Amino acid sequence: MKIIDKIVEEKIYGIIREDDEKRAFELACAYIEGGIKVIELNSSYGATKKIVDKFDDVIISQGGIITTSQAHQALEAGAKIISSPIFQTNLVRFATCYKTFLIPSTTTPNEAYNAWRARMPLIKIYPVAEMGGVDYIKDMVKPMPFLNLMPCGYVKLEDINEYLKVGAKAVGVGRELYDKNSYKEIVSTVKEVVKMVK
Repeated sequence: MKIIDKIVEEKIYGIIREDDEKRAFELACAYIEGGIKVIELNSSYGATKKIVDKFDDVIISQGGIITTSQAHQALEAGAKIISSPIFQTNLVRFATCYKTFLIPSTTTPNEAYNAWRARMPLIKIYPVAEMGGVDYIKDMVKPMPFLNLMPCGYVKLEDINEYLKVGAKAVGVGRELYDKNSYKEIVSTVKEVVKMVK
């Protein structure tokens, strides 16, 4: 199965932003136990390698990639996806050359369209909450239904299905899943969210 198909099937793209490698690993384990199969780690490459080595059926995306040097390190750590907070041609060329799945971030309809023109299979819209949330995605998809969009950035759990209904292919969710929650609570929350979108 292609990565894009897996993400669209799962619908939930779990995001972890954590500098502490041990904490990032624990959060990823909680996500996986709860049922999330595609996880973006904005953490050390060490955390990525640990998850990749431990779990065969999970796709790890290395987040926060801006340079090709970082992209190389991500692939060496075992990441199957490189995710960037920006959209730039250097990373597009890198992804093409190394046959790697790149998820760029865009904000405006023009940026999203240009990413599509560059043959990006999935495009983050970030920060979606600041741009208008569900209505923003709806307004972007209506004239350009060919865009495969994934809203990210302060996405509320109760809004996930609304994003999917208006045309998002998947939804990136992070701190709403784990902020201030214990391991057990994270697993429980993730299970509820995964069940909600099925």
